[in-house]
Amino acid sequence: MDSAAIIKQLTDISRRELLARGLTVAGWGTFASVLGAGALETVSFFFPRVVFHPPSTFRIGAPAAFIGGAESADAYGVMLIDERWKASQRFFVVRERDRIYATSARCAHLGCTVNWFADQRIFKCPCHGSEYHSNGTNFAGPAPRPLDRFRIELNLDGQLVVDTSIVYAPDRFNIDGAFVAV
Repeated sequence: MDSAAIIKQLTDISRRELLARGLTVAGWGTFASVLGAGALETVSFFFPRVVFHPPSTFRIGAPAAFIGGAESADAYGVMLIDERWKASQRFFVVRERDRIYATSARCAHLGCTVNWFADQRIFKCPCHGSEYHSNGTNFAGPAPRPLDRFRIELNLDGQLVVDTSIVYAPDRFNIDGAFVAV
């Protein structure tokens, strides 16, 4: 067929017939899309979605690695704040005169990562201005409570192990597991 015959044939179609053909094509297209999506979901059912999380326990070293001079202890008894795990695991290791604990770097207000200011001896939240003393107790801003603490224990090898999946609220700070006595 030449192009003139095709144009003649297309111009002979009525509007009603064109609308009927268009609706038929759209209906079959929708039906095929639904069948294809159903087949895809059926196949994906046999391949379960698994979410892999990084480990929640970390060896952070021997207690001797966290030594601060007793003369450098502040009014809250804190001698050393170790920031090595702030960026990767969101916690600080705090050394007081007689114990070591891991405090969360998440602000108790909305979960922003707090920063340690060694010259002022305070933690500050960059989002809404909450401020915490060196031991994690809140004293300014909208934070409703102190920074949480993570489980910390001394394993059989003499290494400190922090478990970020076990969180201690302020009312449980003085129980075993929230700190290691040194």
